Amino acid sequence: MSLEIELETRVSQIFKEQWTERTGQVVPSPDSIKLTNDAVKISGTILYADMSESTKLVDTYKPSFSAGIYKAYLHCAAKTIRSEGGEITAYDGDRIMAVFIGDLKNTKATRAALKINYARINIINPSILKRYKTEYQVNHTVGIDTSDLYVANTGILGSKDLVWVGKAANHAAKLCGLANTHQTRITEEVYNKLPDSLKVTNGKAMWESMNWKENGRSIYRSSWRWGSPSSCCIGLVKLSFFVQKTAQKLPVQRKRSFNPI
Repeated sequence: MSLEIELETRVSQIFKEQWTERTGQVVPSPDSIKLTNDAVKISGTILYADMSESTKLVDTYKPSFSAGIYKAYLHCAAKTIRSEGGEITAYDGDRIMAVFIGDLKNTKATRAALKINYARINIINPSILKRYKTEYQVNHTVGIDTSDLYVANTGILGSKDLVWVGKAANHAAKLCGLANTHQTRITEEVYNKLPDSLKVTNGKAMWESMNWKENGRSIYRSSWRWGSPSSCCIGLVKLSFFVQKTAQKLPVQRKRSFNPI
Protein backbone atom coordinates (compact mmCIF):
# COMPACT_ATOMS: atom_id res chain seq x y z
CA MET A 1 0.00 0.00 0.00
CA SER A 2 1.39 3.41 -0.96
CA LEU A 3 1.72 6.15 1.66
CA GLU A 4 -0.96 8.25 -0.07
CA ILE A 5 -3.50 5.42 -0.01
CA GLU A 6 -2.63 4.62 3.59
CA LEU A 7 -3.16 8.25 4.64
CA GLU A 8 -6.46 8.54 2.74
CA THR A 9 -7.71 5.35 4.37
CA ARG A 10 -6.81 6.46 7.89
CA VAL A 11 -8.23 9.97 7.51
CA SER A 12 -11.49 8.56 6.19
CA GLN A 13 -11.60 6.15 9.12
CA ILE A 14 -11.04 8.95 11.66
CA PHE A 15 -13.88 11.05 10.24
CA LYS A 16 -16.33 8.11 10.01
CA GLU A 17 -15.64 6.42 13.32
CA GLN A 18 -17.91 7.21 16.27
CA TRP A 19 -16.28 8.68 19.35
CA THR A 20 -16.16 6.83 22.65
CA GLU A 21 -16.25 9.33 25.51
CA ARG A 22 -15.99 9.07 29.28
CA THR A 23 -15.67 11.52 32.16
CA GLY A 24 -12.31 11.44 33.94
CA GLN A 25 -11.51 12.14 37.56
CA VAL A 26 -7.72 12.07 37.12
CA VAL A 27 -5.33 13.43 34.51
CA PRO A 28 -5.21 10.78 31.76
CA SER A 29 -2.00 9.26 30.44
CA PRO A 30 -1.33 8.35 26.79
CA ASP A 31 -1.66 4.66 27.66
CA SER A 32 -5.13 5.19 29.16
CA ILE A 33 -6.64 6.46 25.89
CA LYS A 34 -6.79 4.43 22.69
CA LEU A 35 -5.52 5.69 19.34
CA THR A 36 -9.00 5.15 17.94
CA ASN A 37 -11.64 7.88 18.43
CA ASP A 38 -11.46 7.57 22.19
CA ALA A 39 -11.57 10.59 24.54
CA VAL A 40 -11.70 11.58 28.18
CA LYS A 41 -13.60 14.67 29.32
CA ILE A 42 -12.27 16.54 32.34
CA SER A 43 -12.61 19.95 33.93
CA GLY A 44 -9.13 21.42 34.15
CA THR A 45 -7.01 24.52 34.47
CA ILE A 46 -4.15 24.81 32.00
CA LEU A 47 -0.86 26.59 32.72
CA TYR A 48 1.67 27.49 30.06
CA ALA A 49 5.05 28.95 31.08
CA ASP A 50 7.30 30.31 28.35
CA MET A 51 10.81 31.74 28.56
CA SER A 52 10.99 35.02 26.65
CA GLU A 53 13.37 35.90 23.82
CA SER A 54 14.98 32.47 23.61
CA THR A 55 15.80 33.02 19.93
CA LYS A 56 17.96 36.02 20.83
CA LEU A 57 19.53 33.94 23.57
CA VAL A 58 20.67 31.13 21.25
CA ASP A 59 21.67 33.56 18.50
CA THR A 60 23.93 35.52 20.83
CA TYR A 61 25.39 33.16 23.43
CA LYS A 62 27.29 29.89 23.39
CA PRO A 63 25.15 26.71 23.19
CA SER A 64 26.34 25.47 26.58
CA PHE A 65 25.22 28.70 28.25
CA SER A 66 21.85 28.71 26.46
CA ALA A 67 21.25 25.04 27.32
CA GLY A 68 22.00 25.77 30.97
CA ILE A 69 19.45 28.57 30.99
CA TYR A 70 16.82 26.29 29.43
CA LYS A 71 17.54 23.53 31.94
CA ALA A 72 17.47 25.83 34.97
CA TYR A 73 14.24 27.56 33.94
CA LEU A 74 12.37 24.38 33.02
CA HIS A 75 13.59 22.61 36.14
CA CYS A 76 12.30 25.41 38.35
CA ALA A 77 8.99 25.52 36.50
CA ALA A 78 8.50 21.75 36.60
CA LYS A 79 9.37 21.35 40.29
CA THR A 80 7.11 24.25 41.22
CA ILE A 81 4.20 22.89 39.18
CA ARG A 82 4.60 19.48 40.80
CA SER A 83 4.75 21.05 44.27
CA GLU A 84 1.30 22.53 43.66
CA GLY A 85 -0.20 19.26 42.44
CA GLY A 86 -0.05 20.04 38.72
CA GLU A 87 0.57 17.39 36.09
CA ILE A 88 3.14 18.25 33.42
CA THR A 89 1.69 17.38 30.02
CA ALA A 90 4.32 18.66 27.59
CA TYR A 91 7.66 20.39 27.06
CA ASP A 92 8.07 22.38 23.87
CA GLY A 93 11.50 23.97 23.52
CA ASP A 94 11.60 26.61 26.24
CA ARG A 95 7.94 26.15 27.19
CA ILE A 96 6.15 23.87 29.61
CA MET A 97 2.45 22.95 29.74
CA ALA A 98 0.64 21.60 32.79
CA VAL A 99 -2.90 20.80 33.88
CA PHE A 100 -4.46 21.16 37.32
CA ILE A 101 -7.69 19.44 38.34
CA GLY A 102 -9.86 19.37 41.45
CA ASP A 103 -11.65 21.98 43.53
CA LEU A 104 -8.55 24.14 44.05
CA LYS A 105 -7.17 23.87 40.50
CA ASN A 106 -7.29 27.63 39.84
CA THR A 107 -5.66 28.52 43.16
CA LYS A 108 -2.89 25.96 42.71
CA ALA A 109 -2.17 26.92 39.11
CA THR A 110 -2.01 30.63 39.93
CA ARG A 111 0.15 30.11 42.99
CA ALA A 112 2.48 27.96 40.88
CA ALA A 113 2.79 30.78 38.34
CA LEU A 114 3.73 33.31 41.02
CA LYS A 115 6.22 30.86 42.53
CA ILE A 116 7.86 30.34 39.14
CA ASN A 117 8.26 34.10 38.94
CA TYR A 118 9.85 34.03 42.41
CA ALA A 119 12.31 31.35 41.29
CA ARG A 120 13.17 33.37 38.19
CA ILE A 121 13.86 36.56 40.14
CA ASN A 122 15.37 35.19 43.34
CA ILE A 123 17.12 32.00 42.24
CA ILE A 124 17.84 31.75 38.51
CA ASN A 125 18.88 35.31 37.71
CA PRO A 126 21.14 35.75 40.78
CA SER A 127 22.80 32.43 39.92
CA ILE A 128 23.48 33.60 36.36
CA LEU A 129 25.02 36.84 37.61
CA LYS A 130 27.12 35.06 40.23
CA ARG A 131 28.53 32.49 37.79
CA TYR A 132 28.97 34.51 34.61
CA LYS A 133 29.05 38.22 35.49
CA THR A 134 26.83 38.80 32.45
CA GLU A 135 23.97 41.24 32.03
CA TYR A 136 21.71 38.50 30.63
CA GLN A 137 18.65 37.82 32.78
CA VAL A 138 15.77 35.42 32.22
CA ASN A 139 12.36 36.88 31.44
CA HIS A 140 9.21 34.84 31.01
CA THR A 141 5.43 34.82 30.78
CA VAL A 142 2.78 32.48 32.16
CA GLY A 143 -0.78 32.09 30.89
CA ILE A 144 -3.60 30.34 32.76
CA ASP A 145 -7.18 29.52 31.75
CA THR A 146 -9.81 27.03 32.89
CA SER A 147 -12.51 25.13 30.99
CA ASP A 148 -13.85 21.69 30.13
CA LEU A 149 -11.24 19.73 28.19
CA TYR A 150 -11.57 16.94 25.64
CA VAL A 151 -8.46 14.77 25.78
CA ALA A 152 -7.63 12.40 22.93
CA ASN A 153 -4.63 10.38 21.81
CA THR A 154 -2.93 11.45 18.62
CA GLY A 155 0.02 10.31 16.53
CA ILE A 156 0.96 6.80 15.46
CA LEU A 157 1.98 3.58 17.16
CA GLY A 158 5.35 4.12 18.78
CA SER A 159 5.05 7.90 18.63
CA LYS A 160 1.91 9.23 20.25
CA ASP A 161 0.87 11.91 22.70
CA LEU A 162 -2.27 13.46 24.15
CA VAL A 163 -4.00 16.41 22.52
CA TRP A 164 -5.87 18.76 24.85
CA VAL A 165 -8.89 20.24 23.08
CA GLY A 166 -10.69 23.12 24.76
CA LYS A 167 -10.67 26.85 25.32
CA ALA A 168 -8.28 26.67 28.26
CA ALA A 169 -5.53 24.93 26.32
CA ASN A 170 -5.57 27.38 23.42
CA HIS A 171 -6.12 30.56 25.40
CA ALA A 172 -3.52 29.78 28.08
CA ALA A 173 -0.99 29.28 25.28
CA LYS A 174 -2.00 32.59 23.69
CA LEU A 175 -1.76 34.42 27.02
CA CYS A 176 1.79 33.27 27.65
CA GLY A 177 2.73 34.67 24.25
CA LEU A 178 1.91 38.24 25.28
CA ALA A 179 4.51 40.82 26.30
CA ASN A 180 6.62 40.06 29.37
CA THR A 181 5.87 43.47 30.89
CA HIS A 182 3.67 41.40 33.22
CA GLN A 183 4.80 37.86 33.95
CA THR A 184 1.45 36.23 34.78
CA ARG A 185 -1.88 36.51 33.01
CA ILE A 186 -5.05 34.68 34.00
CA THR A 187 -8.60 34.79 32.67
CA GLU A 188 -11.49 36.27 34.60
CA GLU A 189 -12.86 32.77 35.22
CA VAL A 190 -9.62 31.83 36.99
CA TYR A 191 -9.41 35.10 38.92
CA ASN A 192 -12.95 34.76 40.26
CA LYS A 193 -12.05 31.44 41.90
CA LEU A 194 -8.98 32.75 43.74
CA PRO A 195 -8.91 33.30 47.50
CA ASP A 196 -8.30 36.82 48.76
CA SER A 197 -4.75 35.85 49.72
CA LEU A 198 -3.92 35.57 46.02
CA LYS A 199 -5.68 38.82 45.11
CA VAL A 200 -4.48 41.31 47.72
CA THR A 201 -1.26 41.63 49.76
CA ASN A 202 -0.95 44.20 52.55
CA GLY A 203 -3.87 46.12 51.10
CA LYS A 204 -2.37 46.21 47.60
CA ALA A 205 -4.12 44.62 44.64
CA MET A 206 -1.89 41.99 43.03
CA TRP A 207 -3.72 42.04 39.71
CA GLU A 208 -4.68 44.56 37.08
CA SER A 209 -7.78 43.89 34.99
CA MET A 210 -7.76 44.50 31.26
CA ASN A 211 -9.64 43.63 28.10
CA TRP A 212 -7.99 41.01 25.91
CA LYS A 213 -8.99 42.47 22.56
CA GLU A 214 -7.78 39.55 20.48
CA ASN A 215 -10.28 37.18 22.07
CA GLY A 216 -12.82 39.57 23.59
CA ARG A 217 -12.26 38.30 27.12
CA SER A 218 -11.53 39.96 30.44
CA ILE A 219 -8.17 38.96 31.87
CA TYR A 220 -5.95 39.90 34.79
CA ARG A 221 -2.21 40.48 34.72
CA SER A 222 0.39 40.60 37.48
CA SER A 223 4.11 41.01 38.08
CA TRP A 224 3.95 39.72 41.64
CA ARG A 225 5.95 36.79 42.94
CA TRP A 226 4.96 34.35 45.67
CA GLY A 227 6.85 32.94 48.61
CA SER A 228 10.41 32.46 49.71
CA PRO A 229 12.78 29.51 49.44
CA SER A 230 11.14 27.95 52.51
CA SER A 231 7.68 28.12 50.97
CA CYS A 232 8.66 27.21 47.40
CA CYS A 233 8.93 23.59 46.36
CA ILE A 234 11.65 21.41 47.84
CA GLY A 235 14.85 21.58 45.84
CA LEU A 236 14.49 25.08 44.39
CA VAL A 237 17.03 26.53 46.79
CA LYS A 238 19.64 24.15 45.37
CA LEU A 239 19.15 25.73 41.97
CA SER A 240 21.21 28.72 43.08
CA PHE A 241 24.09 26.45 42.00
CA PHE A 242 22.35 24.71 39.09
CA VAL A 243 23.45 27.00 36.24
CA GLN A 244 27.01 26.87 37.50
CA LYS A 245 27.07 23.13 36.84
CA THR A 246 25.46 23.18 33.42
CA ALA A 247 27.71 25.58 31.51
CA GLN A 248 31.47 25.56 31.21
CA LYS A 249 32.65 28.97 30.04
CA LEU A 250 31.77 32.62 30.17
CA PRO A 251 29.23 33.25 27.40
CA VAL A 252 30.60 35.35 24.55
CA GLN A 253 28.28 37.94 23.06
CA ARG A 254 28.69 38.04 19.30
CA LYS A 255 26.83 41.33 19.07
CA ARG A 256 28.18 43.93 21.42
CA SER A 257 25.02 46.00 21.25
CA PHE A 258 22.74 43.12 22.26
CA ASN A 259 20.69 43.70 25.39
CA PRO A 260 18.48 40.70 26.24
CA ILE A 261 16.41 42.52 28.81
